[in-house]
Amino acid sequence: MTPEEFRVAAHVLVDWIADHRARIADLPVAARVAPGEVAAALPAQAPERPEPFAAVLADLERVVVPGVTQTQSPHFFGWFPSNASAASVLGDLASSGLAALGITWASAPALTEVEEVVTEWLRELTGLPAGWRGAIHDTASTACLVALLAARERASGLSQNRGGLQSEPAPLTVYTSPEAHSSVGKAALLAGFGAANVRHVDVDPRTRAMCPDALAAAMEEDLAAGRRPAAVVVAVGTTGTTAIDPLADLAPIAARYGAWVHVDAAMAGSALLLPERRWMIDGVESADSLCWNPHKWLGTVLDCSLLYVRDPAELISVMSTNPSYLRSSADGEVTQYRDWGIPLGRRFRALKLWFHLRLDGVEAIRVRLRRDLANAAWLAAQVEQAPDWRLVAPLTLQTVCLRHEPADLLDADGATSDELDRHTLAWVAAVNGSGRAFVTPSLLDGRWMVRVSVGAEATEREHVAALWALLQEAAVAAGRAPAG
Repeated sequence: MTPEEFRVAAHVLVDWIADHRARIADLPVAARVAPGEVAAALPAQAPERPEPFAAVLADLERVVVPGVTQTQSPHFFGWFPSNASAASVLGDLASSGLAALGITWASAPALTEVEEVVTEWLRELTGLPAGWRGAIHDTASTACLVALLAARERASGLSQNRGGLQSEPAPLTVYTSPEAHSSVGKAALLAGFGAANVRHVDVDPRTRAMCPDALAAAMEEDLAAGRRPAAVVVAVGTTGTTAIDPLADLAPIAARYGAWVHVDAAMAGSALLLPERRWMIDGVESADSLCWNPHKWLGTVLDCSLLYVRDPAELISVMSTNPSYLRSSADGEVTQYRDWGIPLGRRFRALKLWFHLRLDGVEAIRVRLRRDLANAAWLAAQVEQAPDWRLVAPLTLQTVCLRHEPADLLDADGATSDELDRHTLAWVAAVNGSGRAFVTPSLLDGRWMVRVSVGAEATEREHVAALWALLQEAAVAAGRAPAG
């Protein structure tokens, strides 16, 4: 494809994207394909000769769009806000078009220095302490793994430079909430701690937040048994209910043992742009790292996750690599982001944030975040006032956890039942199957509830009100359906 051919095709593609965004509210929200349907619609072999761009675009519309859950729809309330602002999409296009090779500062000085600037902007905007520094990773899963690798090496005195964990005299332990994201447990396994050395600390049954006394007891018990506490992962916004672990109370407990404190604020971190929400990370000055994803609620297109550390030198001591072919005269004077994470090569992800913040402006983002919080509070109030509906967890951010509980589906003592679980899953399936909205069921204390995650960029109060009407309609219809 020549530059001129690219120019023509790109204009057509941008028009298609703009048209898709304009009509997205009218599309079914959930993907509408069966397993294998997309693959079956594609040729079994790659084309030997070039195809017209029009044919590719036609297949994008015919095959791909029906196989995508429309997370940019104003009727999307599933999982977490997965926004992709148009401004950041332009930055992503610029990043791909430049095709910068980020293996060292010298290979693309702008890649490194724009990343330094935008991470510093966001450090200041989110109230993190001066001196903390950030790097952009793909997801919070990777950021958590990097943090736990650093925790492992602190606790073992850089055992990686000797015999690794296999040579350590005592097992290293990791502590987290049972309601933390699944990536925390996965990171602990990949970092070599082992499942037997991951502790799920008790949470408050009302707030769902980690109990400081339970953490202290667990760490003391492990120390007495000859184990070495290595890391505490504090959830600021748990996956199921967006519970906020009390960092200010947990960090001093971890400090008694020299354990690394990592704060996982993957979704909730966007709210830190609001001064009134900074209480969520009270005590962060005593933590060692914090990650959050602009590619969620903030609206920078996937993938873009920020990992901040209090002491970059400690991270670099674990992650540094310096092969001869990457050395340059600038070494020692510049940031080498290859020493801040796992991959050597990195994309120019900072352009997505740079475009997003410059073209949309921080104040407009704050207005949208406050809108979403207000809309979630409105929905929670409707649930609390409605007969047979219940909030099953406190509203802390923009995720409303609810359940429809008609009396005839509760046990004699008023407890939830298997029949209520079947009812919940039935009306959720009806909502999602309608194409009019998308929400996600989730287990809480072993019983099904429904998470309504408010925060798609296009979602206004009218869309939340329409969802509430749909939830009630589906629940009533499911209650009338014959059992089984």
